[in-house]
Amino acid sequence: MAFTLDDLAAVIASRAVSTAEKSYTKSLLDRGVAHCARKFGEESVEAIVAAVEKDRKALIKEAGDVIFHLMVLLRASGAELSDVMAELEARTQQSGHAEKAARPKD
Repeated sequence: MAFTLDDLAAVIASRAVSTAEKSYTKSLLDRGVAHCARKFGEESVEAIVAAVEKDRKALIKEAGDVIFHLMVLLRASGAELSDVMAELEARTQQSGHAEKAARPKD
């Protein structure tokens, strides 16, 4: 059986009730949304660099970090993975170009 985003969300949830001394996840959450957002940003930049440098192995590693830190950020922000997945599902009902054109203009 393949490891899923729901599996990752469950791991994060279980570690969120641990202690910061035992869990890196808990130490991130304890530092708050802003810290979690910065970590997500750092990992995103590292993934971008790996992609631009065409370093497939590094990109895979960094992509894992990006997904993990995004999931921690969602948890810190009180956002549910199921809501993100529902948003993505709704977007698949039309083309990306049509969806983007339908967004309200700023």
